[in-house]
Amino acid sequence: LNVTEEKFVLDTLAGCIEYKSLLDVVVNAFFVRDGRYCLLSERYLYAVICYLATFQLEELGLQQFSRIVKSLDTAKMQKFLRFFFNALYLNTWIKDEWSQLYDSLYVKENWIDPLLRWQPKVQQLIEQLTDKLSNHTTTVKTSKVTQPKEFNLTVPKPRAIPIPVPIPVLEKPPPVPPSTYKPPREKKQLEEIKMKNHQKAQALLLKANANQFRCAAMKTEKEEVCLLLQETVLTGRDDVPFFLQYLEVFCELALRQYFEELQSSHRTYSNDNIPVKLNAAAILRDSALYQRKMEQELKRIENLLQGAGDPSEFLEWQKQMRGKDLEEQLAEIECRRLQGKLSHEEAVLARQNVIQENKKKADLMREEKAELMHQYAEKRLQEQKEMRELVEQVVEGHKNAKQAKIKLQKYKQQIVQEVCEENRELLRQALEEEEEKLRKRYELIQQIRAIESLPSLRHKCVDLTETGGHGLICEMSIMELRERLALLREAQKAAEEEKRDQIIHEKQAKEQLLLDKLDQISLFRAELGRAAALK
Repeated sequence: LNVTEEKFVLDTLAGCIEYKSLLDVVVNAFFVRDGRYCLLSERYLYAVICYLATFQLEELGLQQFSRIVKSLDTAKMQKFLRFFFNALYLNTWIKDEWSQLYDSLYVKENWIDPLLRWQPKVQQLIEQLTDKLSNHTTTVKTSKVTQPKEFNLTVPKPRAIPIPVPIPVLEKPPPVPPSTYKPPREKKQLEEIKMKNHQKAQALLLKANANQFRCAAMKTEKEEVCLLLQETVLTGRDDVPFFLQYLEVFCELALRQYFEELQSSHRTYSNDNIPVKLNAAAILRDSALYQRKMEQELKRIENLLQGAGDPSEFLEWQKQMRGKDLEEQLAEIECRRLQGKLSHEEAVLARQNVIQENKKKADLMREEKAELMHQYAEKRLQEQKEMRELVEQVVEGHKNAKQAKIKLQKYKQQIVQEVCEENRELLRQALEEEEEKLRKRYELIQQIRAIESLPSLRHKCVDLTETGGHGLICEMSIMELRERLALLREAQKAAEEEKRDQIIHEKQAKEQLLLDKLDQISLFRAELGRAAALK
């Protein structure tokens, strides 16, 4: 940049920094109202244009200002200038906001009135920008399209057609033999041999059981029947009635023997009490089972003694009570439904009342708002009056500022002298205190060195019956400590012996309890066996 341009840029930068609060008022309002869709990064662009229009328009002139505006984005500049050079905005809120920062008379004479004078000419510039936007046509630059060219490639030779390979024909396979789907004859023969051997073994077993003690006992009716049945089976007689008759006799005898053996087994079980090895858990579980059964039986007998009979009356009463409960629930549901309907109607009425009250409140608020606006206008007039009086007082105060400045300087010099004297006094006192501390420290060091120079006793007799002399409540000598440790060991040993005896007694009691439970279980089992035998 040359000297003129550099000076202009630096002046503009300094002015934007100095009047930043004024420029922020306009730029912030622009972003809130007309510039909602503008970028925040363009904030400083609008601030510079606002500064040039407010403070440098007289020096630049309209032609130079127009060149600067037209060099920027047309749409953005047209929107901002139309917003800033609005006469209504300049006379109302812009003037009020700037008057809060500077004197209102100064603002009106130096800033607002020049802007209003330039407003018609700037309006022509805004119309030019608007026409440029309306006549602006976007020209699309067409680029030259690349035309592809074919490659100069060598033409390949045509491939020779290969001779087809003949497809081989498979020979017809032989058919599956029918023996594949039939079981082998040897397997059937083996099953027949197995069945015959099984029948022979059954016959031999029957004969051996029938003739087990034949030489030592007389033939009973059962044995004769068995022998006849065996002979019939072995000889293969075709006398069917004879076979069926003896088969019925044999079945009857077998059933009679089964019931006799069952009763004898119950008798032998109940009389012999075969011991069964059980652990503690099994014994306690069986004992609890039999105890629960006995309690149930006693409870049943007690109910019978108390006159427990047919529960049909109780069931009928229960049915009636359930019906009553159902009727009460239905009545309660109907009552709740009616209450809900009433509450809905009450809510509708309450809502209507609230709407009416809100309307009344809104009317009152409008009246209050009008009253407040009137009060605010009166207050602003009073503030402007007070501001003018204050400006007059400030102007008068500037006249006497030189004399007040001389008096203030003398007063400050007097205060500085007093402070210097106080600092000297405090410094002298601090030095004296430090010297006193050093002197006391030196004396203490001399005393410590004198004590260290005295001869010390290196050998000291230890008395085990004396305490350490530290001044503690729990102090004790070594002998007392040993005696207490011995007493603690004896007490611990006695506690261990007592605990060991207690464990032995508990173990013996548990064993005795298990033996009692076993006796009780054997008694219950004997009674159950006896009851089963009686049945």
